[in-house]
Amino acid sequence: MQEFRDQGRYQVRFEWGEAGAKRIAHGVHAVVVVDELDGHGDASAAQLAAGIAQATASGGAAAPAVLCATEASAADAASVILRLQERLGDRCIIALVGAGSVDADGFRTAVEDHLAAGAVVDALAEAGIDSSSPEAAAACASWQSLRRATGHLLTASTSARRSGEGAQDARAQRAAHPASVAVLREFSAPA
Repeated sequence: MQEFRDQGRYQVRFEWGEAGAKRIAHGVHAVVVVDELDGHGDASAAQLAAGIAQATASGGAAAPAVLCATEASAADAASVILRLQERLGDRCIIALVGAGSVDADGFRTAVEDHLAAGAVVDALAEAGIDSSSPEAAAACASWQSLRRATGHLLTASTSARRSGEGAQDARAQRAAHPASVAVLREFSAPA
């Protein structure tokens, strides 16, 4: 029986952190780890993506593609996923995972990752992939209504302030994001 928390009815799903990824990654073709400001917690997006890649490694079943995206690479992430969907000849199921922050006192969601995930959902919808879970739709709506304020929201966020460098470091990190998505693993069909 499918559990309601896995968002299994939807083509585009959204959750937070490694625990969230485990809930929604079953049967997906692509996992997109979204992290706008890396290095603001005790675990990096690369560590999260590596953990997800290991947890979803092929055991005779299909292994999903694993991508890392930011607001700047949202359109490219959608293009990569659209090409995968064309190769599959069927709907591509996507799990977006907000990296958030693993702090000494536990996991914390991050507004900048929520907005960047919304940018990816919006780019997917522009490409015609729009059967989104309520969680993904809410991130998209946040992005759409706040896209002109994302620079300020990023620099004023808890993550930017926690980094010690503050707004200047957050601006520099955001400006350095490439427009191309990082593909950590390609989709592999079942053996």
